[in-house]
Amino acid sequence: MRILVSWLRELVPVETSIETLAEGLTMRGFEVSAIEPAPASDGQDAVLDLEITPNRPDCLSVAGIAREVATMYGTAVTWPALAEPPGAGDGAGIDLAVTIEDAELCPRYAAAVAAVDVAPSPAWLAARLEAAGVRPINNIVDVTNYVMLELGHPMHAFDLDRLGGGELRIRRARPGERLRTLDGEDRALADDMLVIADGAQAQAVAGVMGGADSEVHESTTRVAFESAYFKPNSVRRTSRRLGLSTDASYRFERGADIGAPVTALRRACAILAAVGGGEPKSGLIDRYPAPRAAIVVDLRQARIHRVLGVDVDAGVVAMTLERLGFGVEPAESADDARWRVTVPSHRVDVSLEIDLIEEVARYHGYDRLPSTFPAMVRPPAPVAAGIRRQRLLRRVLTASGCSEATTYGFIERAAAEPFVDTTDALVPVANPLSEKYAVLRPSLVPGLVDALIRNRRREHRDIRLFEIGHRFRRAGGESAGVAIALTGAGMVEHWSGRARPSDLFDIKGIVERLADAAGVTTHLEPTSRPELVPGRAAVVRGVRPGSDDVCTLGFLGQLLPSLATTRGLPIAGDDVYVAELDLDVLGEVAVDRSAMRVSALPRHPSIVRDLAIVVDASLPAATVRGTIRAVAPETLIDVREFDRYEGKGVPEGRLSLAFRLTFRHADRTLTDAEVQQTMSAIVTSLETTHQATLR
Repeated sequence: MRILVSWLRELVPVETSIETLAEGLTMRGFEVSAIEPAPASDGQDAVLDLEITPNRPDCLSVAGIAREVATMYGTAVTWPALAEPPGAGDGAGIDLAVTIEDAELCPRYAAAVAAVDVAPSPAWLAARLEAAGVRPINNIVDVTNYVMLELGHPMHAFDLDRLGGGELRIRRARPGERLRTLDGEDRALADDMLVIADGAQAQAVAGVMGGADSEVHESTTRVAFESAYFKPNSVRRTSRRLGLSTDASYRFERGADIGAPVTALRRACAILAAVGGGEPKSGLIDRYPAPRAAIVVDLRQARIHRVLGVDVDAGVVAMTLERLGFGVEPAESADDARWRVTVPSHRVDVSLEIDLIEEVARYHGYDRLPSTFPAMVRPPAPVAAGIRRQRLLRRVLTASGCSEATTYGFIERAAAEPFVDTTDALVPVANPLSEKYAVLRPSLVPGLVDALIRNRRREHRDIRLFEIGHRFRRAGGESAGVAIALTGAGMVEHWSGRARPSDLFDIKGIVERLADAAGVTTHLEPTSRPELVPGRAAVVRGVRPGSDDVCTLGFLGQLLPSLATTRGLPIAGDDVYVAELDLDVLGEVAVDRSAMRVSALPRHPSIVRDLAIVVDASLPAATVRGTIRAVAPETLIDVREFDRYEGKGVPEGRLSLAFRLTFRHADRTLTDAEVQQTMSAIVTSLETTHQATLR
């Protein structure tokens, strides 16, 4: 918001330097991003460039800032002159009919008719518009822009003679309806968009931009001034869908003042007469079918002290709020001072007592508040299970040598497509900043791989990254996940041994460590995915301890080298391994570690037996391990592979696997005969199930 200082001082005649004025606004929560010399002012005037937060649309105007400055310096605002159009407010005698067909999206609509003489604006008006960053057009359009900058309420002017039937109808667009807007673009309108129409067709997109067919031009002799209130989320939705952002939509979508339409009309009529551009005809029209009651909030001085930690004089509280435009009346109370505060319609951000306390704090001075923590009166709320689980996963992943990355939720379509079955699953962004942010990420892996490649291009070789975040798909919606990507050395070079590049078992080990931290038993099954190398891809299944329910947690594997190269991996041959788990599913089967109990150390000795078998080379070791466990689920406490051999002495297409089996009974010592009987049963089961032979 650009404010001309001389314009501001017309409303608040304070004698202070521009720098002091800017410093005072900064201390009240307004960021002054720049102070620039005003054009053609010979250094006697300046422009303040203010950053207004979205919750303060009332300050998107000279009058709004003037109200703040007047409160700072304890003075009054000299409000601009308003015209009194002849006639009543019901619009009797006006050659214009106004009908609100959708009062939900347009609760209030005011209009006035004026005879005009279109010409260039006087130099003073044009200079003020230019200083605020608005291009002067002609005296009629400039008047509406001037009122918007001065009072913060957008207006529009229609050429009345171009309105079919001499009427304005505020309605939703009809199916298939189109409108050529003032920027010359022909736009398709959706049936949930609010338009201003005449008797035949749409003439403006409500709160966004007018139509070219009713534009004020050099031969215009009669205009209809529009001043209305439109529902903020309707304007915001329409603006985004049309890809059309204007000064008017910027204000309406943040929340305009529903009490300002008539004031803005009267101010426009006054300026119109002052610049010799015309005069209003008859009265003005004010359609307000359901007037809104003012918000009234109780404010307690004791509550102010409790929140701010200091005593603020009751007189200062009332005076501050009154200067900001609030209605303040003392309320009866036997305990402490309190007020009944009526919130003005322009303060759309105030509805609670804490909002009023914030206003008091701004003008009491944040720098005068004590820097002490409030007393704890109750224990903090327990941390949600999902947050605790994420913290645990971060610790485990960090301990595994991974660094956390944070990537964008928006990615380019080309990066997302390999990670979905069909492109229909992608969620496109309606108005992306660029093609690099065209869709919502369906997976965490694409962004993580790009981060890995970015590090690799900067000469980092051994990279392990993880990210915890959300994914988005059209059918499945939003879901939480954790992804891992690694490349480089699995074991760094050391004098005691050679370096070893990362492989599939490194990523498998990290995933198993994650699952173990959550109390979930996992096993892998071969799978095929378009983004992973065939034969080096697996789906991760999970089982809660003590349960037979199997769920799919995610996947792991080696990223296709061609995909890594396409994304910019600088050196061919650098294998990239990735994994992704669904945190929502993991949370359903995870075990709450806080509820677990420590078991006593075993009292009885274990017995170890080794078993070497020859099986088909395509048979996964996990499948063999599962068959062995099924024979003796109570006494077999551990099964571990310790050797794998292919070559001389083993038939082609088969391989030798060696397992170390550990047996133990919880209540007594096992005998050799019992263990041997179990071993015989295991061998028989392997021979029957997998056609295995003892080696």
